[in-house]
Amino acid sequence: MTVSTRYDCIVVGGGVSGTALLYQLARFTNLKHLLLAEKSNRPAQANSHACNNSQTLRHGDIESERKLDQALAVKRSTSMLINYASKRPAHERDQILHRMPRMLLGIGERECDSIRQRYQTFRHAYPDMQLFDRQDIADIEPNVALVDGTWRHDQILALGTPNAYSAVDFQALSESFSGQCVRMDRDTKRYADKQVTQLYSTEVSSIRKQAGDYVLTTNRGPLRARSVVVCASGDSLPMAQSMGLGLDYACLPVTNAFFLAPEALNGKVYRLHNPRLPFTAMHGDRDIKQHAKTRFGPSALLLPLSQLARSCPPRGSRQRRRIDRNLAATLWDLFQVGEIRDHTLRNLLYRVPILNRRLFVREVQQIVPDIQARDIEYAEQLGGIRAQVIDREAGKLTMGEVRISDGQGVIFNLTSLSGGSGCLGDAERDMRLVTEQLGARIDWDAFEHELLTNEDSREAPLSAFPSSGREREPASCNGHPNKVWTPARIELGV
Repeated sequence: MTVSTRYDCIVVGGGVSGTALLYQLARFTNLKHLLLAEKSNRPAQANSHACNNSQTLRHGDIESERKLDQALAVKRSTSMLINYASKRPAHERDQILHRMPRMLLGIGERECDSIRQRYQTFRHAYPDMQLFDRQDIADIEPNVALVDGTWRHDQILALGTPNAYSAVDFQALSESFSGQCVRMDRDTKRYADKQVTQLYSTEVSSIRKQAGDYVLTTNRGPLRARSVVVCASGDSLPMAQSMGLGLDYACLPVTNAFFLAPEALNGKVYRLHNPRLPFTAMHGDRDIKQHAKTRFGPSALLLPLSQLARSCPPRGSRQRRRIDRNLAATLWDLFQVGEIRDHTLRNLLYRVPILNRRLFVREVQQIVPDIQARDIEYAEQLGGIRAQVIDREAGKLTMGEVRISDGQGVIFNLTSLSGGSGCLGDAERDMRLVTEQLGARIDWDAFEHELLTNEDSREAPLSAFPSSGREREPASCNGHPNKVWTPARIELGV
């Protein structure tokens, strides 16, 4: 391949965000020559891989760090994802989307009051949302409400949905987008003049502006395009900074880890977010890839600061010296916050064999009070690394989405407001920008039909999990009233 090969748009990154954008550009625009470049040998091998995320389809309702306006933005993108998957063949849809209950759990009087306030604020925007008292929680998630067949001592209250699409396999979703693009590329009748190319095992090392186009240096040789969108997570910022963009940002690598337990939950149970911590709240999730397993986490740990070097301007430059002082001050201020300092220390200890289970089980017991250290294991194969963006000039962590553009044809996506759940909403925004920059058109009728209308309205009856609001006797399980959950007692190697 030579540099004379010229594309309308090149998408860098074959995760769920990159493949979603390629799909939208191919399906809904009149751009003719599109290409996706991914360094792995297949889609979704980094953050979108099922082992590297919580498999959560984010609706915005049970993520307590989101205010109503943020939640509604997330809800729209998630609805687009559901609409897309609902129109796929049943076997493909069922690989992507998974039904299960989800709830946000409050423990103690203060947290229960927060749950009630959130419910009153969100109930009109989420008509399927319910407020669950302890009996409702016991009906849906008995191991959360009961200990040895009797009520747990804590006051508990939750909000959520008893049966809905709550989990997603982002890897399967990415492969679906990729497959749709393959079919469009091969459909010479309907898309006779459209070329949709996907190059895997193709690593982009740099991007430069040349004669009005963008030239990408790759291990396959140079690629040329009129526009470029980079959806490469932590690799996006170094590429942007190599072009002199985004110099006021740095990426602090954060590694996420999980613990596994025998099947303890029927769905997803989230805890309330601590506003002083820049990390996702603790939650438990029924694993959609591993049978009869529940994962708890994430345990978030900041990687060594030497990793920041990848997202710094060249050594010796005035810009680097100026912003490194700001960065050092930001990190110093960050670790002066007691919650962050304590959180970092705890998460270091969560990586210590044997000790980690004994410490982390205290977090798990907030959700499943009956669980013991011997019931959980550190999941070596689960986790992943995400980029926590630091605004050097403002001297603070950036909690929202961050995107960088030269305003002429290149876009770098660093973080998303809603992660993989927002892939189609993020792609819509990037599609608008690309078509505006290139003077192309979007078929909004087709877009509305495929992504904004839902043909799959089948919902399980809400009465499957009754909510009467009255006090009842604690539920029993499998005819054994004295024990709700008896997991296999497994001895775990370290």
